[in-house]
Amino acid sequence: MLKHTVVAAALAAAFVTPVSAAGASDKELQEIRAQIRAMKDSYEARLQALEERLQQAQAASAPAAPAVAALAEAAPVAPATGAAPPAAAAATASNIFNPNISMILGGTLSNLSQAPKDYRLQGFLPSGGEAGPGNRGFNLGESELTLAANIDPQFAGQLTFSLGGDNTVSVEEAFVQTRAMSNGMNLKAGRFLSSVGYLNGQHAHTWDFVDAPLAYQAFFGGQYKADGVQAKWLAPLDQFVELGMEVSRGNGFPGNDRNKNGAGATALFAHVGDDIGASSSYRAGLSYLRTGADERGAEDGPKFSGKSAMWIADAIYKWAPNGNPTGTNLKVQGEYFRNRESGSLALADAGAQYRSAQSGWYLQGVYQFMPNWRTGLRYDRLSSGSRDLNGALTLPGVPILEAYAPSRTSLMFDYSPSEFSRLRLQLARDKSRPGVVDNQIFLQYIMSLGTHAAHSF
Repeated sequence: MLKHTVVAAALAAAFVTPVSAAGASDKELQEIRAQIRAMKDSYEARLQALEERLQQAQAASAPAAPAVAALAEAAPVAPATGAAPPAAAAATASNIFNPNISMILGGTLSNLSQAPKDYRLQGFLPSGGEAGPGNRGFNLGESELTLAANIDPQFAGQLTFSLGGDNTVSVEEAFVQTRAMSNGMNLKAGRFLSSVGYLNGQHAHTWDFVDAPLAYQAFFGGQYKADGVQAKWLAPLDQFVELGMEVSRGNGFPGNDRNKNGAGATALFAHVGDDIGASSSYRAGLSYLRTGADERGAEDGPKFSGKSAMWIADAIYKWAPNGNPTGTNLKVQGEYFRNRESGSLALADAGAQYRSAQSGWYLQGVYQFMPNWRTGLRYDRLSSGSRDLNGALTLPGVPILEAYAPSRTSLMFDYSPSEFSRLRLQLARDKSRPGVVDNQIFLQYIMSLGTHAAHSF
């Protein structure tokens, strides 16, 4: 009915043109008829597309059980025999309960001028996690296997395995989250990448450089994962305003597993964003993480026990002419970390009260100068800040805490034949310890197989 009404309106609009039917020539009449046919075809095509989108949306929002019931009712059954429905209908019904499966395959070829075993971030207590450039030569990178699906109209779930090149398997994420809470609220429970900062909540294959910024390596040991509960609230505004809170076990660096009841870490974050005209947009955020540690550190190194309080400020600006992300575009991104720790430090038979205030930041820009090709520049810097020991253990007794400001400059070029594949060359000049420069060259591939969720802003 709607289709006929619109077409009729189009015909009426066409016939009230200034051209008089009585005085019109055959050529003019043919042109008018051609315009009417074109308008009719255009409106019918647009209406058909809208109807298809409506049907798809209704089908996606329908609960799984009614969908299976509908398939069963629609499937022909042989009379008096109770025969099973055709194979096609059975396959469709079973796929309703199957999760989307995706795989990320990655690898690098590394050329390092300094031995990786000697790598350290001078002035910072070791995290024992993902710090440093990795091994020389060919390396199978971290692969990811993700299974995700809607559980029912109220819940969805995701499980991501991390498959290391050293034949280790770990759970990167495993969580359930709500789908239909009102007033902009959403909850997530399980293990997840924390939403503090900007880069932390993204999987490594979405990063614009081969490795994490130095600030992430020094303060998070790579990335901060939370085992707990997350609550997010999206404000009902034209602008993007998001507030959130996480309560977790706190067993990830800068904390560690303290075998305690209740919450071991608390995180708060706020993000805002908006468009700037037709070609630009931004997002900015502020995060706070409070956690603790009990004898955190390597077996033969200094061990810290106490509290950590970290602030993170982040911002990203994106520019794409007329909002076209597939052509020329620019992305500028940066984060600033400030971490305070207070407690005690022990090494061998000596110990002391320990306090520190340290910071770090990075700034990067990535420019897509033609379709499929990008280049980027990143600068990282850390400040060991103040480190105070009051007791039998002194700063000269902990050489890793000698004052220094590690830095690194990285230049990358990458080529993406499609949204599922990427090849990258990265050159870096790393000054993470005094008197040593590590010139690094990386060749990386990242390949995506299967159904993969959209990436965040």
